[in-house]
Amino acid sequence: MPVYSMTGYASAQHGTSATGAETDARAPQSRRLGLEIRSVNSRFLDLSFRLPDELRAMEPALRSLLTARLKRGKVEVRAALENEDSNALQDPPPRLLQRLNSIQDSVRAWLPDAAPLTVADALRLCANAPSGSQDWSEAVPALAEEALEALMTAREREGKRLATMLLDRLKQLRALAAQAVPMVPQLVEQQRLRFMERWKEAMALTDGATLPEAARDRALTEATAFAIRIDVAEEITRLDSHLDEIERLLKKGGEVGKRLDFLIQELHREANTLGSKSAALDLTRISVDMKVLIEQMREQVQNIE
Repeated sequence: MPVYSMTGYASAQHGTSATGAETDARAPQSRRLGLEIRSVNSRFLDLSFRLPDELRAMEPALRSLLTARLKRGKVEVRAALENEDSNALQDPPPRLLQRLNSIQDSVRAWLPDAAPLTVADALRLCANAPSGSQDWSEAVPALAEEALEALMTAREREGKRLATMLLDRLKQLRALAAQAVPMVPQLVEQQRLRFMERWKEAMALTDGATLPEAARDRALTEATAFAIRIDVAEEITRLDSHLDEIERLLKKGGEVGKRLDFLIQELHREANTLGSKSAALDLTRISVDMKVLIEQMREQVQNIE
């Protein structure tokens, strides 16, 4: 399965296919329906609809269609109805003009000084009046399906880009971990030699007051404690394990966003521990570089479904 981003945008218009095909002859031609879907990241699936009054009854069907395909994201659906030719003036229905005239007479009976309606006022009010002449019950679901399919394609394309970027960061983290592994034995050996030198210096100053064996054992004990304190083998092992799991999830695809987010937190924890145990500038640098890469991954994982 592909990895899906939660970020995407798609739009569709009634009577026009995504490739710009001719208008469907069976579709009503007097008005055009446009629908767009926007999606951004969110912890859960959050749907919102902005529909004209004529299409309010279609909201449950649209909600059911979206929840069947989308699992996470803040999704906004907008629909708009407009005349096929926005520059053409439609003849107002006589019944509506009669109604406007009746309302005007009632208003002016109470407010004699009120200005009469102009032609522009009448045209504007007639244009904004809801029209029940067209049935959108079949057109809206079909149009929403078309827009949703385009949205899924956009989200898949963005998800592929995110997965490629994350795999590249995984490769860099593995390289940093490989640099850190040989550093610890070298540091331990350097510290052991340093302790032994201190032991020899102490023996020269004590003039036999302290038993050589006891002083040597103490130096070796301190060296062992130091080795344990700076040992990052467990952190490197766990870090490698998390990297393997992230790579597996990215190749598996599907709904992996939440699991990836958890694994990124674990990676950050191991990198922090690695830095706190650091006994050399090179190891500190590796820890900082790891945290920079992990933070970049965290920002992108937030967009994965």
